[in-house]
Amino acid sequence: MKKTILNLLITIIIGSVGLTAQDQNNFEISKNVEIYVDIFRQLNLNYADNIKPGELNKTAIDALLSELDPYTVYVPESQLEDFELMTKGEYGGIGALIQRQGDYVVITEPYEGFPAQKSGLKAGDKIIAIDGESAKEKNSSQVSEKLKGVPGTALTVTIQHYGDTLEQDVELIREKVKIPNIPYYGMLENNIGYIILTQFNPNAAAEVKKAFNELKSNNDLKGIIIDLRGNGGGLLSEAVDISNIFVPKGKTVVTTKGKLTENVHVHRTRYSAVDTKIPLVVLVNQNSASASEIVAGAIQDLDRGVVIGERTFGKGLVQNIVSLPYNARMKMTIAKYYIPSGRCIQAIDYFDENNNGRPDKIPDSLVSEFKTAGGRSVYDGGGIVPDIDVESRQFSQITGDLFAQNYIFNFANDFVLDHPTIAEPADFKIDDITYGNFKLYVAGQDFDYLTETENLIERIRNSAEREGYLASVDPIIDSLEMGVRKDKLNDIENHRSEIEELIKFEIVSRYYYQKGKVIATLENDNDIERAIDILTDKALYQSILNGTYTDNNKQENE
Repeated sequence: MKKTILNLLITIIIGSVGLTAQDQNNFEISKNVEIYVDIFRQLNLNYADNIKPGELNKTAIDALLSELDPYTVYVPESQLEDFELMTKGEYGGIGALIQRQGDYVVITEPYEGFPAQKSGLKAGDKIIAIDGESAKEKNSSQVSEKLKGVPGTALTVTIQHYGDTLEQDVELIREKVKIPNIPYYGMLENNIGYIILTQFNPNAAAEVKKAFNELKSNNDLKGIIIDLRGNGGGLLSEAVDISNIFVPKGKTVVTTKGKLTENVHVHRTRYSAVDTKIPLVVLVNQNSASASEIVAGAIQDLDRGVVIGERTFGKGLVQNIVSLPYNARMKMTIAKYYIPSGRCIQAIDYFDENNNGRPDKIPDSLVSEFKTAGGRSVYDGGGIVPDIDVESRQFSQITGDLFAQNYIFNFANDFVLDHPTIAEPADFKIDDITYGNFKLYVAGQDFDYLTETENLIERIRNSAEREGYLASVDPIIDSLEMGVRKDKLNDIENHRSEIEELIKFEIVSRYYYQKGKVIATLENDNDIERAIDILTDKALYQSILNGTYTDNNKQENE
């Protein structure tokens, strides 16, 4: 009887993976499923201790899928809330970002208008317990799992507010938390509009269209910037419809090609465009991926606008959601996508059987040239190369350490305790008094950091000792170390401009949340400054689109 049930299970599994598979593949699947099921049976019967079948099964499935690509993943029922956030930008919870700091997880950023913020929780508040269960030594994932749940359900969070020693129980009702696709849109200088899109979740295209129409109706709009920096993508259909705002009906935006004929689709614009003439810039960086690359690539391939920033991530793979038994899911790669010029911008080849099973970037020798609608040369082989390259800003070592070690975060929390209000995000500045207080705060915390130069000096010392030269070179090494330590004392002042910029972002977010932080970041943004210059200079804009732009042209127009 057991053997019959097992054979039936194998038959069902084989049937579910596709009857068109070759007989040899069917045999391999049948053989290995039977082995897998029997291993489970043997472990359950004979292993020295009780096993945890669910955990073992997930480990086995994860290991199986890891042999494919990183976007094909198994999602058990217990992780559906995180999956909903990943695919729809919404989940049931209290609406806050959290981070482990020391023994406890703290609130780092409550979302405006959701339970955490409405209940008075603020950045820096320590989560002591959830429904009476201690949160000490719990990591962010463990605490997040407790905070999330079905909208409408209640929970009690024991909080220690920043700067206080008392603990307080806060009653919260979970809500459906939907992260906005567009945290901000508005006008910049020279009558240039700006829309930042952070994800391609449902209604993203409708929201971009609404924002654009509002900017156009209320202003003498001379150009528009769509900011896709850091946008990791989302729904392909939203990418097509966003392109459609600026591209006429009937234009091919993206084509998907998979093994099965039903996964071959040509996605064209379906509606009349809102505006096919207004000068357009799309901002991208190395974290712009997937749907972001579809929009940027389509705008570039159709010569509809200028792409500015850094080479994009290079994710040219399409995923579909497959329902599994017991309310589980699998996100599975089913196709590659190709933008209008015909190029696929996937950077890493996960399917090359001649690569010894190790995925690698597509080599330059295999990169092919394609043409835009107007005849400009563009290339496949890894992301969208922008028309105008602007290098990302590199922060100094001291700035990175002050941020990573939460000195800036905690100083912003201290600032809030003494300042009930601040100026509007665009007007708020870090003055000399505030920056002086920050330096005193850091000095009082015994802050130190290790520079790259100090690391190199230490490596030289170790090498000298190993090779027997230490006695002769040690005085020189000591002198180098003293020189570095002396100069390090001035680093917090020498790098003031970038440090105070991060302080400003943190402080503004305490009062004006996500929207305020975006507004605060618009100042001193090299990409935006370059975009405004190009959108304001019609001749320069056209020279980029018609392929006559050169470095000399760039210098003349600057």
